[in-house]
Amino acid sequence: MLTVLLECHDQEPELAQTLSVLVAGAVEGLVCDVVVLDHGSRDGTSRVADAAGCRFHQQWDIKDVLRSARGEWLLFVEPGARPQSGWIDEIAEYVSLNKTPARFTASRGYRRPFFRRIGRSTPPLELGYLVSKKQAIAAARNGMRLAEFVKGQKLRKLSSELIPSWVARAAR
Repeated sequence: MLTVLLECHDQEPELAQTLSVLVAGAVEGLVCDVVVLDHGSRDGTSRVADAAGCRFHQQWDIKDVLRSARGEWLLFVEPGARPQSGWIDEIAEYVSLNKTPARFTASRGYRRPFFRRIGRSTPPLELGYLVSKKQAIAAARNGMRLAEFVKGQKLRKLSSELIPSWVARAAR
């Protein structure tokens, strides 16, 4: 079982897009829990999270959130990111056979223009972060953001593609 965690700040439309894709994972029995960590949004982020049955936190301690996660594996994604077809089966197989963290493959259909790729580092959660609950709890520090878990990690690459969140932001 998998818990999905997202950090938001005034990202109502992006959150709705991500949650709509995660429904298939819940129906298949992979996603058991979705947690939205909010940073003072003033839009309808809390309403979207509530309507989708997510746990919504405006103030939290990351260690408490991780300990309360129902899944034994955690998937950190940015609001607006959308896993593509095949992700459910691949993650289910991956977590049953592996212990190391992983990330999605960048979508071939959505690449940044060439000059925007040069000289820029990829945001840590642009391709998600799949990690066991035990490893995440061991790495957690007070006040830590989700993106900080990825820094310095050697991640395996899943073959499933992810449309990054910047695509949803650009469409606004």
